[in-house]
Amino acid sequence: MSIKKLVVAIGGASGVHLGVKFIECIPKDIELFVVVSEGAKAVALSEMGQEIESALDRARQSRDFRIYDEDELDSGISSGSFGIDAMAIIPTSMNLLAKVAHGLCDDLISRCAAVMLKERRTLLLAPREMPFSPIALEQMSRLSNLGVIISPPNVGYYAKIRNLESMEYFFIGKWLDSLKIQNSLYKRWKIDTD
Repeated sequence: MSIKKLVVAIGGASGVHLGVKFIECIPKDIELFVVVSEGAKAVALSEMGQEIESALDRARQSRDFRIYDEDELDSGISSGSFGIDAMAIIPTSMNLLAKVAHGLCDDLISRCAAVMLKERRTLLLAPREMPFSPIALEQMSRLSNLGVIISPPNVGYYAKIRNLESMEYFFIGKWLDSLKIQNSLYKRWKIDTD
């Protein structure tokens, strides 16, 4: 099944700019809905030196999407009948991971994730932490057993990563692969026959 409607949530973990870059790489034929957590807003100021809305405004110059705050629980995307095909939470904080793993729905991001689970739709989490605690690993295992794609930003050195930008495009390409969205953002594995 191809994705027609996608929710991208930006959680409050380190690396919120990865969520912004991911949004910039979503094909224009996919209807896109973006949810920004309060934590992401604080992290953006700290790590990017700007408000996340400014970064998202740049992304909107190349494609259209709607932005929601995490307190907009009455929005259409919070309902299974709205027909979202997939959701990606990039990055995923450990707090948000715990909420999703235990079915807590006290904000729009956790509510949308719960809808993905109940509707048996694609949900991708990009947990950003190092090292992972035993509790976080247990929660990731639980979610994986429910069909959630657990995809932390780990480098594949076979992609000939040369700088920070190529590393980030590797992550984004792998996340798009997991959502079955075609891309050519990174060098894929192949055995050299020379």
